[in-house]
Amino acid sequence: MKLQLAVLPGDGIGPEVTAQAVAVLDAVAARFEHTFYYTYADVGAVAIDNHGDPLPPETLQVCLDADAILFGAIGHPRFDNDPSAPVRPEQGLLRLRKSLGLFANIRPVAAFPGLDHLSPLRPERLQGVDMVIFRELTGGIYFGEKGKTDDTAFDNCTYNRTEIERIAHLAFASAAGRRGKLTLVDKANVLETSRLWRKVVTELSAQYPEVTLDWMYVDNAAMQLIQQPASFDVVLTENMFGDILSDEASVITGSLGMLPSASIGEKTALYEPIHGSYPQAAGKDIANPLAAILSAAMLLEDARLTEEAACVREAVRASLEASVATADLHPEKVSRCSEVGHWITSHILQHVPA
Repeated sequence: MKLQLAVLPGDGIGPEVTAQAVAVLDAVAARFEHTFYYTYADVGAVAIDNHGDPLPPETLQVCLDADAILFGAIGHPRFDNDPSAPVRPEQGLLRLRKSLGLFANIRPVAAFPGLDHLSPLRPERLQGVDMVIFRELTGGIYFGEKGKTDDTAFDNCTYNRTEIERIAHLAFASAAGRRGKLTLVDKANVLETSRLWRKVVTELSAQYPEVTLDWMYVDNAAMQLIQQPASFDVVLTENMFGDILSDEASVITGSLGMLPSASIGEKTALYEPIHGSYPQAAGKDIANPLAAILSAAMLLEDARLTEEAACVREAVRASLEASVATADLHPEKVSRCSEVGHWITSHILQHVPA
């Protein structure tokens, strides 16, 4: 197979972890006889520095021309510490999502063997944790009409049936291929938008008789993620609730450096680790590359390269079993970011015929 990939390393540790993900993709291409083409482009703070725009037109075009996008991270302290900055790195990501129609963010959350000690939860609560969170990404309060005066401010939350249906179909299909359970998280006792979500999703459930649908208010869901995380299979929710809950769920595994994500759109899909740019570690070769590498595995799976994706995940598991990991996972036996990537790449290539 041939794939044209846009690579947006971004800021902070983004270039370092993305480099390891690309190396892993190259190993997959060599082992399974594929050809992957890469086009690199700027986004975020580095794009502001180089182009005066967090999402230059040429970067957007590279993404539009690609089969998929591998994304690093964005953000820089000089913008974080200046809330009045007229141009911010995050604006580039929001515009990218909107321009590409990236309406569904998908975050798998699973407990990794041998990392129980890193989680804030007791080991017995981690048993069987394996969920996927589907977060609507281009609607809701983040994109609604906004306004303010000296004494008041407002952020409107708006959803329509089409926005709900398109991500709900993805979530139901995922649940049908997993354990057959879908949990809609909303606040239907208070919010009109949540009532619409519940109405539309309930209607769609008739098309998926093999999936059991239940509902949960967002405040209860926040508690249950801590008390009974293994009870969740597929979680579906709107933009802001999904933003908060997926970040809460991410700490279950013990390290943000372990969690990948995919943003599925109308034109293409974007794959990225959920961790931020972690600028304090930039250039030090100490960042955990596993989330970026697992994001590459999601890219392969969505390209219907199932065996290849499984090979990458198996290599990641093998690296953890061999205690080849960065300081956030194994402070007593530390490998550098590049060393972890090299070990995983070598593991993938070891079965290639001479």
